[in-house]
Amino acid sequence: MDPALLRERELFKKKALSTPTVEKRQAASDSGSHKKKKPKVDKEGSSGSKLSSESNGNFNIKASSGYKFGCLAKIVNYMKTRHQNGDTHFLTLEEILDETKLLDISMKQKQWLMNEALVSNPKIEVRDGTYGFKPKYNLKDKKALLRLLDKHDQLGLGGVLLEDVEEGLPNSAKAIKALGDQIIFVTRPDKKKILFYNDKHCQFLVDEEFQKLWRSVPVDSIDEDKIEEYLKKQGISSMQETGPKKVLPIQKRKKQAGQRKRHFKTHNNHLAGVLEDYSDGVPVKK
Repeated sequence: MDPALLRERELFKKKALSTPTVEKRQAASDSGSHKKKKPKVDKEGSSGSKLSSESNGNFNIKASSGYKFGCLAKIVNYMKTRHQNGDTHFLTLEEILDETKLLDISMKQKQWLMNEALVSNPKIEVRDGTYGFKPKYNLKDKKALLRLLDKHDQLGLGGVLLEDVEEGLPNSAKAIKALGDQIIFVTRPDKKKILFYNDKHCQFLVDEEFQKLWRSVPVDSIDEDKIEEYLKKQGISSMQETGPKKVLPIQKRKKQAGQRKRHFKTHNNHLAGVLEDYSDGVPVKK
């Protein structure tokens, strides 16, 4: 072979090795290449939205229950005020809602007021589907108040709270003022006022000698329980307590000074002189 051709061949090989080449790869299968990547879900965002929705739901429940009881309190206060002003006739639920401006409540809340709240309320009286205020003492006028106080005085029940009279007697301030000295006001330590019947038949002069005898009897050493027990034996009923009840302090249990010794049942008493006690170890022989 011609040596010139051989040299050209070697030069061509070197040139080919020195020049880099890039091969194009075949495209992957269509099914693999066209797969869409799923978007990542933000777990923190989803959990946060879930918590926010739950908190909003709880807030809505609390708000709805608070609104319901707020409507009930408004209705009871309105019924009390109109009773005190002399409007004692009964009203339907629609009339009450109209006068209290609660026409925007839902049908569910109306059913709750009609079937549960107003029926079970101690200050509301239900009569043939209508509603009225129910005071502790239903007094029509000043004569009814005077009869109530006289009854309490005769039965030894004490007086009547002024707030109960104001609640049950329409225009109570005017009626109490008209009665004048036929009633007596007494203020309790808690600043609440009590009305008593002023029995004028008991207003008589007592001889001074009897007054001295009465004051000479000592009662300091006798407590109220003994006095009440004596009155019961004599057939006299004492007036009931109308003041605030005293709460007795709770007595704490005293801790035992020492643990009680436990007594165990003994056996083999007939071998008392034969058996030895090894609870402290084996005795040393002398």
